[in-house]
Amino acid sequence: MTPSSRERRLAYFSWITVCIVWGTTYFGIRVCLETMPPMLMGGLRWLLAGSLLAGYVVARGERLPARDGWAGMVLLGFLMLGLGNGGVVVAEQWVPSGLAAVIVASNPFWMAAVEAALPDGERLRPNIIAGLIIGFTGIVVLVWPDLMRGATARPGFVAGIIALQIASIGWSLGSSYARRHTRHESVLGMTACQMLAGGLMMCLTGTIRGEWSHLSFTTETTTALVYLSTVGAIGGLVAYNYALRHLPVSFVSLYAYINPVIAVALGVLLLHESFDSRMAVAAALVFGGVAVVRWAGSPSVTRRALEPQESLAER
Repeated sequence: MTPSSRERRLAYFSWITVCIVWGTTYFGIRVCLETMPPMLMGGLRWLLAGSLLAGYVVARGERLPARDGWAGMVLLGFLMLGLGNGGVVVAEQWVPSGLAAVIVASNPFWMAAVEAALPDGERLRPNIIAGLIIGFTGIVVLVWPDLMRGATARPGFVAGIIALQIASIGWSLGSSYARRHTRHESVLGMTACQMLAGGLMMCLTGTIRGEWSHLSFTTETTTALVYLSTVGAIGGLVAYNYALRHLPVSFVSLYAYINPVIAVALGVLLLHESFDSRMAVAAALVFGGVAVVRWAGSPSVTRRALEPQESLAER
C-alpha cells in the first residue's frame, strides 16, 4: 500500500528532523564521555528514553507490542542501539565527534551492501561496487598514518575507526530488518521497546566491564545526557522509524550526509577539535563513494531511491 500524501509529508518532515537532531548528538555524546564510561552512558540514555516513551504510550491508552513481537524488538535493540549507537559511543573516546560523524556517513553504502545480500534486496551493480571501493579507500587514507606508526601517536584511534564500521553494519542490518518486519507495529510502542532492550544490553555490558566505579555526573554531562535521552533519543529515533516506514531505505539513509556538517561545526567551534587536510581528503572519498552508490546508477534506480515504495509484504 502506497503511503498517503499526509504520511509522505510527515515522513519527509521526520527525515529532516533526523538530519538536524542526530547531527547534534555526536557533540552531546562527547560531552557525556567526560565523566561517564561509554556503555553505561549509552545504557542509561536509552533506558531513560525508553521508560519515558513507554509511559507516554501507556498513558495515552495505547498498547506496547504484543509478546510475540518482543524477540524482534530485542534484535533491533541489539543491532541499532547495542552495536549501532554503542559503537559510536565507544569510538568517540578516541575519535573526534565531527570525524566520527563523517565516518558514519558510510552508512548508505553499508545499507546498500546489506540490501544486496538479502534475497529480496537490491542487487549489487558495478556502481555500488565502485562506491564501496572508493569509500573504503577513504577509511584507509584516514587510518594509514596511525597504522604506520602502530597507532602509538593516537592510542585507540584505529580501534575507534573499527568500532564505527561495526556500528554502521549493525545499524544497517537493523534498518533492513525494521523495514521488513515492523510496519504493522505502533511506531511509538515499537521504539520504546527497542530503547529498553538496547539500554538493558548496554548497561549489562557496562556492568561486566566494571564501569559503575567510573561513573560520575557534572552539570554539563547531566544536561547532555538529558538532551540525548529526550530530543536525541525519543525525537530522533521516533522520527527515524516513521521515515523508515514510509520512505525507501536508500533515501532515508541520506541523513548521514547532513549529520557530519552539523557535527563537525559543533566539534570545531565548541570542543576545539581538529579537522586537517588529510581528514578532509578522507571525508571527500567517503562522500564520493556514497555518491557513486546512490547516483551513478540508471535513471530508474535514482528515481526509485527518491520515491516512496510499497513494502514487499503489502504487494
